[in-house]
Amino acid sequence: MGVNTQHFIEEPILQFASDVGSVGPVTVVGGRTQWEVGGLPLLGSREVRAPSGVWSHEPEEMTVRCGAGTSISELNEKCAQFGQMVPFDLNPEATVGGALAVGRSGFRRLRYGPIRDFALRIRHIDHSGLLVTSGGPTVKNVSGYDLCRLLVGSLGKLGCIAEVILRCLPIPETTLWLTGTGDPFKIYNQLYRPSSILWNGDQVWVCLEGVKSDVESQAALLGFEEVSSPPSFPTRGRMSLEPKALRGLVDDSKDWLAEIGVGVVHCAETQTPVPLSDANKLLMSDLERRLDPTGRLNPGRELVTT
Repeated sequence: MGVNTQHFIEEPILQFASDVGSVGPVTVVGGRTQWEVGGLPLLGSREVRAPSGVWSHEPEEMTVRCGAGTSISELNEKCAQFGQMVPFDLNPEATVGGALAVGRSGFRRLRYGPIRDFALRIRHIDHSGLLVTSGGPTVKNVSGYDLCRLLVGSLGKLGCIAEVILRCLPIPETTLWLTGTGDPFKIYNQLYRPSSILWNGDQVWVCLEGVKSDVESQAALLGFEEVSSPPSFPTRGRMSLEPKALRGLVDDSKDWLAEIGVGVVHCAETQTPVPLSDANKLLMSDLERRLDPTGRLNPGRELVTT
């Protein structure tokens, strides 16, 4: 990467650091697609925006570097040019930094894992406006405290994400959505690495991905009908349960859609967030005091278990 290109990247990051480091409470604004998660920021907080743009993509290393303000749609459009993707299955208008700050994985987590596993390196701005780097630029293990992953799901209360390097994956040769009726837990045990199994208490949706012949052989086990996409996800509420606890939802008459094998339940009705346990709350409070002693980063938001 040339000096001029590096300067082009660093300039907006340093401007963002200056914006965050100014006096008073500050909140980072992205696509506002998950703006209410954790509660609204304190009234009067100054709004700032992270830099945006896909700055480099290394297909051989399967990594991509971008500003935290980059939309998920722009990120994957760039990666798709080389047959790769970052499986953030969220609103495409959401920003990469916002998705990481909220920490909610997409509906294909069953196959690809949680969203935090894709963050290799994060550069964030601390409470005083200093630029901090954590993690490493490659998939190889990095020694030291894993501050990079700690920032994922922190709602920006431990630092404001400016730039990220993410792990990419190949775009599957075939993606197939199927729907039918049956026991979703038996289906989960029957299939080899499904990307997603969704259940609303009556109907089941299954996403299979990979080599076409493998996908077709797995689909033949189900005898389900092919559909073009997953169902619409209820958006008003969300619960996180142990995967085995999803069996108890069958007697619940409310509208919901559960991710089998993961434990996330999307609800049509607003759910009361579950506070952190006392031990976890004490730990997070201590981290907040250490990393933001004046409490000026995204004040008003509160970490919850959903």
